[in-house]
Amino acid sequence: MKLYDFGPSRSARVRWTLQELDVACEIVKINILAGEQRRPEFLAINPAGKLPVLVDDDTVVTESVAIAVYLAEKYSEKELIPSDIRKRAQLNRWLWFTTTELEQPLWRMRRHTAIYPEHKRLPGDVALAGAEFAAMARVAEDHMRDREFVVGNSVTVADFVFAWTLDWAKTSNVLNELPQLEAYLERMYARPQAPMRLEEELALVAAERESAASNPTR
Repeated sequence: MKLYDFGPSRSARVRWTLQELDVACEIVKINILAGEQRRPEFLAINPAGKLPVLVDDDTVVTESVAIAVYLAEKYSEKELIPSDIRKRAQLNRWLWFTTTELEQPLWRMRRHTAIYPEHKRLPGDVALAGAEFAAMARVAEDHMRDREFVVGNSVTVADFVFAWTLDWAKTSNVLNELPQLEAYLERMYARPQAPMRLEEELALVAAERESAASNPTR
């Protein structure tokens, strides 16, 4: 298998899943800051020009949640995905809740504070997205009361998606006054298979950019 990856991105959800599964996978770094995701050879793999992408023989899977679920199903003996239909329904519920109710407001805030050109940024949408995130984070806070994991009594692929998204929220300074989520986040990243924290990944990228700028001929 090959994972096309960029460090501080949703690719971390897939790396976390691979590490928990203890599965070998070749990591192919795609530097999106240099526009490598728009090269023809990468677009031939994923015409959307997005990361991550998993290539497993002749199977190509895009979208981080879909890849994580694919891996959990492929190695079902590791029990990162429930076999019981009711527990599976709850796992799907929290996967979709994470990506729609938590991730999307975070992504809107990011776009309108750092990604879009300044003339296209909408400060009002940042405030709206922040309020939407806060409301849904309180729902998650209540859900995690007296729980160790998102679904059931053992770690599942939903935890890797959920915890990474909460780490994004913490990096964005919007995970405030939510002690259940804060404690859960620290527990998850204390796991030996956990990936690097997002803040650390971002610091590495910033250091690489600074190094490249000071050594342009390298």
